[in-house]
Amino acid sequence: MKALIYEGPGRRSWTDVPVPRPAEATDAILRVDAVTICGTDLHILKGDVPAVRPGTILGHEAVGTVTETGAAVTAVKPGDRVLVSCISACGRCRYCRTGAYGQCLGGGGWILGHRINGTQAEYVRVPFADTSTHVLPGGVSDEAALMLADILPTAYEVGVLNGRVRPGDTVVIVGAGPIGLAAITTAQLFTPAHIVVVDLAPARLEAAKRLGADVTVGAGDDPAAAVGDLTGGLGADVAIEAVGVPETFELCTRLVRPGGHVANVGVHGRPATLHLEDLWIRNLTITTGLVDTFSTPDLLEMVAAGRLDPTGFITHRFTLDDMPAAYDAFAGAAATGALKVVLSRS
Repeated sequence: MKALIYEGPGRRSWTDVPVPRPAEATDAILRVDAVTICGTDLHILKGDVPAVRPGTILGHEAVGTVTETGAAVTAVKPGDRVLVSCISACGRCRYCRTGAYGQCLGGGGWILGHRINGTQAEYVRVPFADTSTHVLPGGVSDEAALMLADILPTAYEVGVLNGRVRPGDTVVIVGAGPIGLAAITTAQLFTPAHIVVVDLAPARLEAAKRLGADVTVGAGDDPAAAVGDLTGGLGADVAIEAVGVPETFELCTRLVRPGGHVANVGVHGRPATLHLEDLWIRNLTITTGLVDTFSTPDLLEMVAAGRLDPTGFITHRFTLDDMPAAYDAFAGAAATGALKVVLSRS
């Protein structure tokens, strides 16, 4: 089969590798029907995630059809169409028993495309299949389900819920990439008064407006002035960092009001300065986090009921054989306008 292999910082290849087989009784093998590329994959390729070893198949998001299961798997069977969660869960450890699957102690957490081979391939081995996949209702498309593998639960849990967005809040989202756009979508579930989005790319700001941003702040604009105008100079109730560079984190701490929340979602490859000499007196709550995906069943219910349509994030479509071109389009988003790319078997 073909797979996207990480060859070391700055190097990747789409090449032939063996089809996986179950290694544990709790494994399932899936034929990958749809897969996408995450900003985290680009961080890996830059060398920002040293735990990823050369030779690893990248990817942690997919929709597929079960082709084989280990002897202990009971929740899915061959022929089932399932969503593969970006987080694997043993289901038994201290963290899994409280829904904190991202911190799984039993061999799960973020392992696909990180510590083991991932989903950007024609077939994938999924550990802990009973607790790490979701059988899809017939009315939910592959593309819609694929957006629930990572970006929707990440933005919702690590951004909106950790940030404690409430009705009437002013929410500022720094970064209008896929995670930032998903934060716009899921923040609206709590009816904030204003959603302000900050980004440098005009195309992404247009997407932010289309998905529900009330105010957009681009290159040359003053984010603090925009937020101040909406809040009488008070500042945002919640600031969500969705880029992953020191400057955007520090901007979020300046835009939020005393007593407000800064929810960091971005993956950082460099240290950011925490200006406690200014922040200690402002009663801020700063949260970080890896998604747990405890919200995936709820989000899936909303999609199935027609209350949530995540396909608006998709800008480019490819076949699996076009994986190198898909990476080029996604990595060159400033020129291509790519938000989420979807690669399908046909």
